[in-house]
Amino acid sequence: MKLIVNGAEHDVAAATLAEALARLDYADAIVATALNGDFVPARRREDTPLRDGDRLEIVAPRQGG
Repeated sequence: MKLIVNGAEHDVAAATLAEALARLDYADAIVATALNGDFVPARRREDTPLRDGDRLEIVAPRQGG
């Protein structure tokens, strides 16, 4: 399925947000996620289904100021 991840189109074979994160090499990363503009907490990623064309934002915390 095609997903828009951080503004770029990706082909990702995943049924859930958690599966997509694993396929995109974010499985062990501490990140915040939003699906189609709505925040998805980490505890809900396994239960969050994906559809072709969904927009996924993945944000990692950074140090500095």
